[in-house]
Amino acid sequence: MSSNNIERYKTLQLRKVQLKQLTILKEIDRICKKHHIEYWLDGGSLLGAVRHKGFIPWDDDIDIAMKASDLKRFEAIAKDELPKWLFLQNRHTDPYCKENITKIRDLNSLYIEYSDTFYQSYEMGIFVDIFPMVPYPSVSRGLVKKICRGYSVAYSITNKPKRISFNTLFEFLYFYLKEIFLGIVWKIICVIKPNDTFFSNIIKQNGYGIMHRTKDIFPISTITFEDATFSAPCNPDGYLKDLYGNYMQLPPEEKRKGHAVFYIADL
Repeated sequence: MSSNNIERYKTLQLRKVQLKQLTILKEIDRICKKHHIEYWLDGGSLLGAVRHKGFIPWDDDIDIAMKASDLKRFEAIAKDELPKWLFLQNRHTDPYCKENITKIRDLNSLYIEYSDTFYQSYEMGIFVDIFPMVPYPSVSRGLVKKICRGYSVAYSITNKPKRISFNTLFEFLYFYLKEIFLGIVWKIICVIKPNDTFFSNIIKQNGYGIMHRTKDIFPISTITFEDATFSAPCNPDGYLKDLYGNYMQLPPEEKRKGHAVFYIADL
């Protein structure tokens, strides 16, 4: 199948994919409400809610966030309470999964990302991402960006599948030591600096060094997304400006693309 045909196929499938993701989100929301677990729409999903009242027209994923402590509680509960067609995927439930993001996967679909590999067998269904969020130290955004970018790059390299050779061994050792060093530096900063002003994703997944003001997130509010109401930061404007700057301006047409290489909404 040519790349043009793949893109046409994806365009035809996109709305089906979005609606399946919306169904997954509603199941997550149901469990969170039942057990009083806080979450909020994050990233492009929050942007879509504000700017489009639903999905960004070309977007093909849903992102939500939780406090890391709440995510642990959600994972313990959801494994038993999710319907059988959904699977909670993380490094503990899926041995070949290397990401630190928890995904709720639909088992009757296919969603291939650019980072996916077929060297190993792990679930690749349509999903909703859940990002673990933690307090951040009150230091400059420049320092946070430098540490987070370096750590997340090192972590991704040391955890990706690789063929053994002298070069890969040297690469692994270099980035492994870098990961340890930056991790120690981050822990020291978190101890000596106040950490009640900012909140963000764990550094393993925060390659852009994004920081949100805690007061922009809490207390959690609600927002309309498609045909339902979901949890959201109390100040979406401030939250989105931290992520995107002028978020109401549409990107150039050539950049209006989703995240998937390929997907099938129903297998």
